[in-house]
Amino acid sequence: MEIVFVAIIILFILVYNRTIDKNKFINDNKKYFEILREDDYDFLVYAKYGDSAEPNSLFEKRVMYALGAFFIFMFLFIDDVSLINIILSCLVAFFIFKMPYMQLKQYYKKHLHQIDVMLPYYLKSLEILIQHYTVPVAIGKSIPDAPDIFKPGLREMIEKINSGDSSITPYMDFANTYPVRDSMRMMRLLYRLGLGGQEKKQERLLMFSRTVSNLQAKARDTKYKERLDHMGNMTMIMLVVTGVSVMIVILASLMSSLGTAL
Repeated sequence: MEIVFVAIIILFILVYNRTIDKNKFINDNKKYFEILREDDYDFLVYAKYGDSAEPNSLFEKRVMYALGAFFIFMFLFIDDVSLINIILSCLVAFFIFKMPYMQLKQYYKKHLHQIDVMLPYYLKSLEILIQHYTVPVAIGKSIPDAPDIFKPGLREMIEKINSGDSSITPYMDFANTYPVRDSMRMMRLLYRLGLGGQEKKQERLLMFSRTVSNLQAKARDTKYKERLDHMGNMTMIMLVVTGVSVMIVILASLMSSLGTAL
């Protein structure tokens, strides 16, 4: 046990003195750290920070902070080396590693409706372009005006399509990267829209348009319901506050009357 602890301390000193390049260390062991990477991490990063975010850089920082926390706690337990303390240090490091991801999840849940609504409105603008261009060309032209959250995935999709991949895979990869509501179904419709002749295209475009309109209507209904719920909650809070205030005034009046009587 002591040998393991000493080895950890020596490694920390070497990293601190930059004898060991921490960036090289992470790159050399990247395949092991990638096992810890969450499937929806990139999507959550883009959802919060937009197109300019760098998920790989943020993930590397998570790894470094977790390793730093582990070394710091091991150093604190230098006078009491035990298996329990090592496990505790690992748990702290794991918590530090997971905390940014948990914060991203909380942000996504808080803005879930806002993020989900982006896709139908983007697809509506894409529908207009598809009337004049092929589906891949329309997607490429739509990227500058697309929501920031979708831009990296759209660029990756277009790169795969332009490289010769005419299958549904690029569309499904986009849907898997951005697991917003109805993304799978809409990407399948978008793929089918690019198949067949002009007559079939018009028929499928009409179906695509109806589906997008239904999604927009559903998004508006959800937003309206959320507003009603919010107003209902505010009304309930006001009633409770008013009721409590009245009770306090009544109790104060009774106490004052009793004090006067005595």
